[in-house]
Amino acid sequence: MFVVIFGRPGCSFCVRAQALAERLEAAGAIEGHRYVDILAEGISKADMEKTIGKPVTTVPQIFVDQAHLGGFTDFDQYVRDNDLLSRASVS
Repeated sequence: MFVVIFGRPGCSFCVRAQALAERLEAAGAIEGHRYVDILAEGISKADMEKTIGKPVTTVPQIFVDQAHLGGFTDFDQYVRDNDLLSRASVS
């Protein structure tokens, strides 16, 4: 599983999402992650809306294996629902 996080500088939820992805990667629960700074890359919310197919009002916007998951809360819930951290630490 590969995670891509679209965020911006100064966003606390972006920082939390990146930290969670780093923990998952270190635990072997995901194959890797990439953080994309939307300001540095020139990506607008309108660009993300075209990709996602619905309005984007917040960042981060997170994709798991190219499927849109949502924001940090959705990502955190996905990790909990799939028990990714505890399964990885047992392996």
